[in-house]
Amino acid sequence: MKSQIESFLESVQQVETLEEFQSATEDLCDILNLEHVVYHWVNSVGERFGAGTYSSEWVDRYLEKDYLRMDPVIFGCFQRFTPVNWKQLDWSSKAAKAFFLEAIEYGVGNQGYTIPIRGPKGQFALFTVNNTSSDADWDQFVDTFGRDLIIVAHEFNKKALEFEASDKVASTPALSPREAMAISYLAKGLSRAQAAQEMGISEHTLRVYIEAARHKLGALNTTHAVARALSTGVIIV
Repeated sequence: MKSQIESFLESVQQVETLEEFQSATEDLCDILNLEHVVYHWVNSVGERFGAGTYSSEWVDRYLEKDYLRMDPVIFGCFQRFTPVNWKQLDWSSKAAKAFFLEAIEYGVGNQGYTIPIRGPKGQFALFTVNNTSSDADWDQFVDTFGRDLIIVAHEFNKKALEFEASDKVASTPALSPREAMAISYLAKGLSRAQAAQEMGISEHTLRVYIEAARHKLGALNTTHAVARALSTGVIIV
């Protein structure tokens, strides 16, 4: 297992595209037998960049309900510099309990381990692994792989910073061909599954392109992103 993680770290260092970044989260799930792996970058206006294996339905629901403003994981980790086992967080409020139960209904595991990462110029990111298991089994997993996950988290963040740097040197903000294609298929009324099939990619990878496009367009959610892309002429349907 340790050798697999070392090989995985080398593969993350070679990532050059959003699609490969997304695939890395899926690969880590397979290596560690996890349900979910998620990396996302948080700033003052919300998620800046993200990749992971949560379902598209949960991501859309999270954005629709603006859960970023009350997510105990976000708030709990923002106050810490060390990894956080979700059991250590405050889930006592009625809103937090309802949020947690809804997350489980959408396929988020009952256990989580999140590593907060702070970078240059106030950058704040979270790297999370997630599973359904007993407290004892999860504690054993964290004891076994906790240090490895910290290294993995920082490799993900390093790669995300490289993507950010390349975005800043772009002369004109614009959607990449794949981002525009993803938004165009949604604008034509295709479901995420249909759009992913047309593009020959997984739904998780499709979501990476949609989220990247949403942030570039300054949209609040996917529907808003499609509307902005159409109204500004970024895509033509």
